[in-house]
Amino acid sequence: MSGESVVSDRQAQETSSGLDWIMVRKHFTLPEANRTLPLVKRIVADLTAHYPVWRDLIYKYELVAAQARPEWGESNEQLALRTQIEDQARLIAGYIQELEEIGCLFKGFPQGLVDFYGTLDGRDVFWCWKAGEEQIEHWHEIDAGFEGRQRVPAMVGG
Repeated sequence: MSGESVVSDRQAQETSSGLDWIMVRKHFTLPEANRTLPLVKRIVADLTAHYPVWRDLIYKYELVAAQARPEWGESNEQLALRTQIEDQARLIAGYIQELEEIGCLFKGFPQGLVDFYGTLDGRDVFWCWKAGEEQIEHWHEIDAGFEGRQRVPAMVGG
């Protein structure tokens, strides 16, 4: 791939079976990825704020369900909790969708891990950012995960 970025969007591709939609990954230069961080940081802050609420609601639902008899069906309290759980899940899914629309991938709670496809030394890598970091200073191989994080070489810059 040249220095051009690929748009992260659905693109139509004509095939023998008709028109198919494919997802094209956006590859970021390090400066491009860093320019998205003000928005990414706000979205990740919302995600990491809603996740413990969702998790606590599930815990409460399970406690209430454990005290109920199956033949009673779901109580009003369980139904209310389930509605709240679904509302939180929709919010979380929406935030993840926003990150995907930017072209990055949300990789984990509670740290707020986000990866951006990039290229380093001619190979595909992830630029790796974690909530609380001012800018992207790490990368890892596509298949390495967070444990494989390495500092971005100084010559790459950001």
